[in-house]
Amino acid sequence: MLDIQLKTCYNMHMMNERIKLLAEQATTYIDPIANDGVCWAFDKEKFAQLIVAECAEVILKTFVVHNEIDAMHRIRDNVKQHFGVTE
Repeated sequence: MLDIQLKTCYNMHMMNERIKLLAEQATTYIDPIANDGVCWAFDKEKFAQLIVAECAEVILKTFVVHNEIDAMHRIRDNVKQHFGVTE
């Protein structure tokens, strides 16, 4: 078990700071007594949704010439729709 925790810590250290923040947003504290000693719950679906939403924002913030703006909006919307992200 400790080996898994060490690998997790190492992997978190190697991640981009933005991804770390998104992972933290997808993690919640839970009562360890009611959950067999587990103190944290990681919501994989929320994490994936946060990443997709962030990617959609990066697409919109990408510099484009004026006549490409509509295409960027369609690409963003298609990415979000493909992954079922509504935010």
